[in-house]
Amino acid sequence: MPEASARGVDCPPWFKPQLAMRRVCLALLPALLGGIYFFGWRAGALCAWTMLWTCGCEWFLARQRGDPLTESALVTGMLLGLSLPPTLPFWMAAVGALIAMSFGKEFFGGFGRNVFNPAIVGRAFIYVCFPVEMTRGFAPAYTAGAGGLQHWGPILHVGGLDAVSAATPMWALRDFGWTTPLKDLFLGTIGGDFPLAAGGHRVLAAGSIGEVSALLLSIGAVYLLITGTASWRLLFSSLGGALAAVLLFRYGFGIQAVPPPAWSLCSGALLYGCFFMVTDPVSAPKDKTSQVLYGALIGALIIFMRWKAVFAGGVGFAILLGNTVGPTIELIFKARAEKKKGRSKGSAAAASGGAVP
Repeated sequence: MPEASARGVDCPPWFKPQLAMRRVCLALLPALLGGIYFFGWRAGALCAWTMLWTCGCEWFLARQRGDPLTESALVTGMLLGLSLPPTLPFWMAAVGALIAMSFGKEFFGGFGRNVFNPAIVGRAFIYVCFPVEMTRGFAPAYTAGAGGLQHWGPILHVGGLDAVSAATPMWALRDFGWTTPLKDLFLGTIGGDFPLAAGGHRVLAAGSIGEVSALLLSIGAVYLLITGTASWRLLFSSLGGALAAVLLFRYGFGIQAVPPPAWSLCSGALLYGCFFMVTDPVSAPKDKTSQVLYGALIGALIIFMRWKAVFAGGVGFAILLGNTVGPTIELIFKARAEKKKGRSKGSAAAASGGAVP
Protein backbone atom coordinates (compact mmCIF):
# COMPACT_ATOMS: atom_id res chain seq x y z
CA MET A 1 0.00 0.00 0.00
CA PRO A 2 1.44 3.41 -0.90
CA GLU A 3 2.67 5.37 2.09
CA ALA A 4 0.34 8.32 1.47
CA SER A 5 -2.72 6.10 1.09
CA ALA A 6 -1.87 4.27 4.28
CA ARG A 7 -2.02 7.61 6.10
CA GLY A 8 -5.25 8.62 4.50
CA VAL A 9 -3.68 11.24 2.26
CA ASP A 10 -4.46 11.20 -1.44
CA CYS A 11 -1.53 11.91 -3.77
CA PRO A 12 -1.69 12.46 -7.52
CA PRO A 13 -0.62 9.47 -9.63
CA TRP A 14 2.42 11.35 -10.93
CA PHE A 15 3.93 11.72 -7.44
CA LYS A 16 5.39 9.01 -5.20
CA PRO A 17 5.93 10.03 -1.56
CA GLN A 18 9.01 8.61 0.18
CA LEU A 19 9.27 9.00 3.94
CA ALA A 20 12.98 8.09 4.01
CA MET A 21 13.83 10.76 1.44
CA ARG A 22 11.80 13.32 3.37
CA ARG A 23 13.81 12.51 6.48
CA VAL A 24 17.06 13.04 4.60
CA CYS A 25 15.83 16.50 3.58
CA LEU A 26 15.01 17.26 7.22
CA ALA A 27 18.46 16.03 8.27
CA LEU A 28 20.02 18.41 5.73
CA LEU A 29 18.09 21.42 7.02
CA PRO A 30 20.66 22.38 9.71
CA ALA A 31 23.39 22.47 7.06
CA LEU A 32 21.14 24.44 4.69
CA LEU A 33 20.18 27.01 7.32
CA GLY A 34 23.82 27.22 8.35
CA GLY A 35 24.78 27.80 4.72
CA ILE A 36 22.39 30.75 4.53
CA TYR A 37 23.77 32.18 7.77
CA PHE A 38 27.39 31.72 6.68
CA PHE A 39 27.05 32.90 3.05
CA GLY A 40 23.83 34.86 2.65
CA TRP A 41 20.47 34.17 1.03
CA ARG A 42 22.10 33.44 -2.33
CA ALA A 43 23.27 30.10 -0.89
CA GLY A 44 19.69 29.12 -0.09
CA ALA A 45 18.52 30.29 -3.50
CA LEU A 46 21.22 28.20 -5.18
CA CYS A 47 20.03 25.07 -3.34
CA ALA A 48 16.39 25.81 -4.20
CA TRP A 49 17.47 26.30 -7.83
CA THR A 50 19.19 22.90 -8.06
CA MET A 51 16.18 21.23 -6.40
CA LEU A 52 13.88 22.83 -8.98
CA TRP A 53 15.97 21.51 -11.85
CA THR A 54 16.37 17.98 -10.47
CA CYS A 55 12.62 17.70 -9.87
CA GLY A 56 11.84 19.08 -13.31
CA CYS A 57 14.29 16.73 -15.00
CA GLU A 58 12.95 13.67 -13.20
CA TRP A 59 9.35 14.65 -13.89
CA PHE A 60 10.05 14.99 -17.61
CA LEU A 61 12.12 11.80 -18.03
CA ALA A 62 10.10 9.62 -15.64
CA ARG A 63 6.91 10.60 -17.44
CA GLN A 64 8.32 9.09 -20.63
CA ARG A 65 8.48 5.72 -18.83
CA GLY A 66 5.17 6.17 -17.06
CA ASP A 67 6.90 6.48 -13.66
CA PRO A 68 5.98 9.05 -10.99
CA LEU A 69 8.09 11.88 -9.61
CA THR A 70 9.79 10.80 -6.37
CA GLU A 71 10.97 12.74 -3.35
CA SER A 72 14.47 11.44 -4.04
CA ALA A 73 14.73 14.16 -6.69
CA LEU A 74 14.49 16.73 -3.89
CA VAL A 75 17.28 14.98 -2.00
CA THR A 76 19.54 14.91 -5.06
CA GLY A 77 18.99 18.62 -5.70
CA MET A 78 19.58 19.51 -2.06
CA LEU A 79 22.72 17.40 -1.81
CA LEU A 80 24.09 18.89 -5.02
CA GLY A 81 23.32 22.47 -4.04
CA LEU A 82 24.94 22.12 -0.62
CA SER A 83 28.08 20.67 -2.21
CA LEU A 84 28.67 23.73 -4.42
CA PRO A 85 30.62 26.95 -3.76
CA PRO A 86 28.29 29.79 -2.70
CA THR A 87 29.33 31.98 -5.65
CA LEU A 88 28.82 29.42 -8.44
CA PRO A 89 26.80 30.87 -11.35
CA PHE A 90 23.20 29.65 -11.39
CA TRP A 91 23.41 28.35 -14.94
CA MET A 92 26.32 26.07 -14.03
CA ALA A 93 24.35 24.71 -11.09
CA ALA A 94 21.44 24.00 -13.45
CA VAL A 95 23.73 22.08 -15.81
CA GLY A 96 25.02 20.02 -12.89
CA ALA A 97 21.45 19.27 -11.75
CA LEU A 98 20.47 18.07 -15.23
CA ILE A 99 23.54 15.84 -15.48
CA ALA A 100 22.93 14.49 -11.97
CA MET A 101 19.37 13.41 -12.73
CA SER A 102 19.79 12.29 -16.33
CA PHE A 103 23.19 10.57 -16.44
CA GLY A 104 23.31 9.82 -12.71
CA LYS A 105 19.85 8.35 -12.31
CA GLU A 106 17.20 8.43 -15.03
CA PHE A 107 19.26 6.86 -17.81
CA PHE A 108 19.77 3.86 -15.51
CA GLY A 109 16.00 3.42 -15.27
CA GLY A 110 15.03 5.76 -12.46
CA PHE A 111 14.91 5.46 -8.69
CA GLY A 112 16.49 2.34 -7.24
CA ARG A 113 18.42 1.42 -10.39
CA ASN A 114 21.30 3.90 -10.46
CA VAL A 115 24.83 2.70 -9.72
CA PHE A 116 26.38 6.05 -8.79
CA ASN A 117 25.21 8.71 -6.35
CA PRO A 118 23.47 11.21 -8.67
CA ALA A 119 24.49 14.31 -6.69
CA ILE A 120 28.15 13.30 -6.85
CA VAL A 121 27.85 12.70 -10.60
CA GLY A 122 26.50 16.22 -11.08
CA ARG A 123 29.15 17.82 -8.91
CA ALA A 124 31.96 15.88 -10.58
CA PHE A 125 30.73 17.04 -13.99
CA ILE A 126 30.75 20.69 -12.91
CA TYR A 127 34.18 20.26 -11.33
CA VAL A 128 35.68 18.84 -14.53
CA CYS A 129 33.98 21.28 -16.92
CA PHE A 130 34.25 24.45 -14.82
CA PRO A 131 37.30 23.96 -12.58
CA VAL A 132 37.99 27.68 -12.08
CA GLU A 133 34.52 28.43 -10.74
CA MET A 134 34.58 25.28 -8.59
CA THR A 135 37.99 25.95 -7.04
CA ARG A 136 37.97 29.75 -6.84
CA GLY A 137 34.32 30.26 -6.01
CA PHE A 138 34.67 29.83 -2.24
CA ALA A 139 34.22 32.67 0.23
CA PRO A 140 34.76 33.40 3.93
CA ALA A 141 31.83 32.82 6.27
CA TYR A 142 29.88 35.53 8.03
CA THR A 143 30.61 34.94 11.70
CA ALA A 144 29.09 37.86 13.64
CA GLY A 145 25.61 39.00 14.54
CA ALA A 146 22.90 38.00 12.09
CA GLY A 147 25.59 36.89 9.64
CA GLY A 148 24.43 36.24 6.12
CA LEU A 149 20.78 36.67 7.11
CA GLN A 150 21.19 40.37 6.34
CA HIS A 151 23.07 39.84 3.07
CA TRP A 152 22.22 38.39 -0.34
CA GLY A 153 25.68 37.10 -1.24
CA PRO A 154 28.87 36.05 0.55
CA ILE A 155 31.80 38.20 1.64
CA LEU A 156 33.88 39.37 -1.34
CA HIS A 157 36.62 41.39 0.41
CA VAL A 158 38.49 40.91 3.68
CA GLY A 159 40.80 43.68 4.92
CA GLY A 160 41.26 44.99 1.40
CA LEU A 161 42.04 41.51 0.01
CA ASP A 162 39.97 40.08 -2.82
CA ALA A 163 38.13 36.97 -1.59
CA VAL A 164 38.43 35.49 -5.10
CA SER A 165 41.98 34.49 -4.13
CA ALA A 166 40.73 32.73 -0.97
CA ALA A 167 41.90 29.29 0.10
CA THR A 168 39.72 26.74 1.92
CA PRO A 169 41.13 25.10 5.09
CA MET A 170 42.31 22.08 3.07
CA TRP A 171 44.10 24.22 0.46
CA ALA A 172 45.48 26.58 3.11
CA LEU A 173 47.06 23.68 4.97
CA ARG A 174 48.46 21.83 1.98
CA ASP A 175 49.70 24.78 -0.07
CA PHE A 176 50.53 27.38 2.60
CA GLY A 177 51.02 25.42 5.82
CA TRP A 178 48.23 27.27 7.65
CA THR A 179 46.14 25.21 10.07
CA THR A 180 42.61 26.45 10.65
CA PRO A 181 41.65 26.15 14.35
CA LEU A 182 39.64 23.01 15.08
CA LYS A 183 37.01 25.07 16.90
CA ASP A 184 36.29 27.03 13.73
CA LEU A 185 35.92 23.83 11.71
CA PHE A 186 33.49 22.48 14.29
CA LEU A 187 31.33 25.60 14.56
CA GLY A 188 31.76 26.88 11.00
CA THR A 189 33.31 30.23 11.94
CA ILE A 190 35.84 30.05 9.10
CA GLY A 191 36.94 33.39 7.71
CA GLY A 192 39.34 36.29 7.95
CA ASP A 193 42.85 36.00 6.57
CA PHE A 194 46.07 34.22 7.43
CA PRO A 195 49.76 35.15 7.02
CA LEU A 196 51.93 33.69 4.27
CA ALA A 197 55.47 32.49 4.92
CA ALA A 198 56.71 34.57 1.99
CA GLY A 199 54.99 37.65 3.35
CA GLY A 200 51.54 39.13 2.94
CA HIS A 201 48.18 37.59 3.71
CA ARG A 202 45.57 35.44 2.03
CA VAL A 203 41.83 35.17 2.62
CA LEU A 204 40.59 32.00 4.34
CA ALA A 205 37.44 30.62 2.72
CA ALA A 206 34.96 28.30 4.37
CA GLY A 207 34.31 25.76 1.61
CA SER A 208 31.09 24.55 -0.01
CA ILE A 209 27.70 25.68 1.27
CA GLY A 210 26.88 22.61 3.32
CA GLU A 211 30.27 21.45 4.55
CA VAL A 212 31.19 24.40 6.77
CA SER A 213 30.09 23.29 10.25
CA ALA A 214 30.86 19.82 11.64
CA LEU A 215 28.35 20.51 14.41
CA LEU A 216 25.42 21.14 12.06
CA LEU A 217 26.29 18.09 9.95
CA SER A 218 26.48 15.93 13.08
CA ILE A 219 23.01 17.07 14.16
CA GLY A 220 21.64 15.83 10.85
CA ALA A 221 23.53 12.55 11.15
CA VAL A 222 22.13 11.90 14.64
CA TYR A 223 18.63 12.42 13.28
CA LEU A 224 19.26 9.94 10.46
CA LEU A 225 20.51 7.31 12.91
CA ILE A 226 17.71 7.84 15.46
CA THR A 227 15.03 7.50 12.79
CA GLY A 228 16.76 4.49 11.22
CA THR A 229 16.99 6.32 7.90
CA ALA A 230 20.74 5.81 7.43
CA SER A 231 22.70 2.61 7.94
CA TRP A 232 24.97 2.91 10.95
CA ARG A 233 27.32 0.38 9.32
CA LEU A 234 27.86 2.62 6.31
CA LEU A 235 28.21 5.75 8.40
CA PHE A 236 30.61 4.49 11.03
CA SER A 237 32.64 2.29 8.68
CA SER A 238 33.38 5.27 6.43
CA LEU A 239 34.43 7.36 9.42
CA GLY A 240 36.43 4.40 10.74
CA GLY A 241 38.17 3.91 7.39
CA ALA A 242 39.16 7.58 7.31
CA LEU A 243 40.38 7.48 10.91
CA ALA A 244 42.37 4.28 10.32
CA ALA A 245 44.01 5.83 7.23
CA VAL A 246 44.99 8.94 9.19
CA LEU A 247 46.51 6.88 11.99
CA LEU A 248 48.38 4.68 9.52
CA PHE A 249 49.75 7.46 7.33
CA ARG A 250 50.52 10.04 10.01
CA TYR A 251 51.64 7.90 12.94
CA GLY A 252 52.51 4.61 11.25
CA PHE A 253 54.44 5.98 8.27
CA GLY A 254 55.28 9.37 9.79
CA ILE A 255 53.67 11.38 6.98
CA GLN A 256 53.11 14.78 8.58
CA ALA A 257 51.32 16.06 5.48
CA VAL A 258 48.31 14.08 6.68
CA PRO A 259 46.59 16.21 9.38
CA PRO A 260 45.77 14.86 12.87
CA PRO A 261 42.62 12.71 13.26
CA ALA A 262 40.16 15.29 14.62
CA TRP A 263 41.22 17.94 12.09
CA SER A 264 41.00 15.45 9.21
CA LEU A 265 37.49 14.36 10.16
CA CYS A 266 36.10 17.88 10.68
CA SER A 267 37.69 19.56 7.66
CA GLY A 268 36.47 19.65 4.10
CA ALA A 269 33.48 17.61 2.97
CA LEU A 270 34.43 14.38 4.75
CA LEU A 271 31.57 14.45 7.25
CA TYR A 272 29.14 15.69 4.62
CA GLY A 273 30.06 12.83 2.30
CA CYS A 274 30.13 10.12 4.98
CA PHE A 275 26.84 11.19 6.59
CA PHE A 276 24.70 11.86 3.54
CA MET A 277 26.27 10.26 0.43
CA VAL A 278 28.05 7.11 1.53
CA THR A 279 24.81 6.17 3.32
CA ASP A 280 22.77 6.43 0.11
CA PRO A 281 20.79 3.14 0.20
CA VAL A 282 20.62 2.80 -3.58
CA SER A 283 24.27 3.12 -4.60
CA ALA A 284 25.61 1.30 -1.50
CA PRO A 285 25.71 -2.51 -1.09
CA LYS A 286 22.82 -4.22 0.69
CA ASP A 287 24.87 -7.01 2.29
CA LYS A 288 25.88 -6.03 5.84
CA THR A 289 29.49 -7.24 5.59
CA SER A 290 29.88 -5.59 2.20
CA GLN A 291 28.62 -2.31 3.64
CA VAL A 292 31.41 -2.26 6.23
CA LEU A 293 34.15 -2.86 3.64
CA TYR A 294 32.54 -0.43 1.19
CA GLY A 295 32.35 2.38 3.75
CA ALA A 296 35.85 1.76 5.08
CA LEU A 297 37.26 1.81 1.54
CA ILE A 298 35.68 5.18 0.76
CA GLY A 299 36.86 6.68 4.04
CA ALA A 300 40.43 5.52 3.44
CA LEU A 301 40.34 6.75 -0.17
CA ILE A 302 39.31 10.23 0.97
CA ILE A 303 42.37 10.53 3.18
CA PHE A 304 44.66 9.07 0.52
CA MET A 305 43.38 11.45 -2.16
CA ARG A 306 43.78 14.43 0.14
CA TRP A 307 47.41 13.45 0.56
CA LYS A 308 48.34 12.47 -3.01
CA ALA A 309 45.78 13.85 -5.46
CA VAL A 310 45.98 17.22 -7.20
CA PHE A 311 42.71 18.37 -5.60
CA ALA A 312 42.82 18.84 -1.84
CA GLY A 313 39.37 17.39 -1.12
CA GLY A 314 38.76 14.18 -3.01
CA VAL A 315 35.51 13.22 -1.25
CA GLY A 316 33.36 13.12 -4.38
CA PHE A 317 35.82 11.08 -6.44
CA ALA A 318 36.40 8.68 -3.54
CA ILE A 319 32.64 8.04 -3.34
CA LEU A 320 32.42 7.51 -7.11
CA LEU A 321 35.22 4.94 -6.89
CA GLY A 322 33.37 3.28 -4.03
CA ASN A 323 30.17 3.23 -6.09
CA THR A 324 32.12 1.56 -8.90
CA VAL A 325 33.53 -1.31 -6.84
CA GLY A 326 30.56 -1.62 -4.46
CA PRO A 327 28.63 -4.15 -6.59
CA THR A 328 31.77 -6.27 -7.01
CA ILE A 329 32.38 -6.29 -3.26
CA GLU A 330 28.81 -7.45 -2.68
CA LEU A 331 29.05 -10.17 -5.34
CA ILE A 332 32.25 -11.52 -3.76
CA PHE A 333 30.70 -11.76 -0.30
CA LYS A 334 27.50 -13.27 -1.66
CA ALA A 335 29.50 -15.90 -3.56
CA ARG A 336 31.45 -16.73 -0.42
CA ALA A 337 28.22 -17.03 1.58
CA GLU A 338 26.70 -19.35 -1.03
CA LYS A 339 29.84 -21.47 -1.08
CA LYS A 340 29.84 -21.72 2.70
CA LYS A 341 26.16 -22.63 2.67
CA GLY A 342 26.84 -25.38 0.12
CA ARG A 343 29.61 -26.81 2.28
CA SER A 344 27.33 -26.81 5.31
CA LYS A 345 24.69 -28.75 3.38
CA GLY A 346 27.32 -31.25 2.22
CA SER A 347 28.58 -31.77 5.74
CA ALA A 348 25.04 -32.27 7.02
CA ALA A 349 24.34 -34.80 4.28
CA ALA A 350 27.52 -36.73 5.06
CA ALA A 351 26.72 -36.77 8.75
CA SER A 352 23.21 -38.11 8.15
CA GLY A 353 24.36 -40.61 5.54
CA GLY A 354 22.01 -39.26 2.94
CA ALA A 355 21.39 -36.33 0.63
CA VAL A 356 19.97 -33.07 1.81
CA PRO A 357 17.05 -32.00 -0.39
